Amino acid sequence: MATKKAPGIDIGIGDKDRAAIAAGLSKFLADSYTLYLMTHNFHWNVTGPMFNTLHLMFMGQYTEQWNALDMIAERIRSLGHPAPGTYKEFVKLASIKEVEGNPKATDMIRLLVSAQEATARTARSLFPAVDKANDQPTMDLLTQRLEVHEKTAWMLRSLLEE
Repeated sequence: MATKKAPGIDIGIGDKDRAAIAAGLSKFLADSYTLYLMTHNFHWNVTGPMFNTLHLMFMGQYTEQWNALDMIAERIRSLGHPAPGTYKEFVKLASIKEVEGNPKATDMIRLLVSAQEATARTARSLFPAVDKANDQPTMDLLTQRLEVHEKTAWMLRSLLEE
């Protein structure tokens, strides 16, 4: 019995453009997952006078991030490419470095601001390729995620003001 080959993808975006966008989205997914993991870690391990505020804030943030991971991965799949899904792949692709040890609460906030901003930069870097390919669904996804990352970075930065 002969196996059937999957039909080609003909969504109006060429193979090379889909590959370039999927590669960029894979980096964005890696940053997003690293940010998710960092936020969840800090939720578990935060201490000090701001414990309750940060514990609850971090939970809201990591929950939102967790849901976004699926949207990013599914967009990669929609473009016909496999989504990265291992720690090894994420470490290789991410611009955010893992945090070692257990930082103080204010250091957690600073690290999260930096990670939110890095994730926003990664998303923003994809717009030229996405615009060139006329890929509105990816553009929409990136715009939505940028709004979240920029707003979250602002809210976290506000906690550091005297």
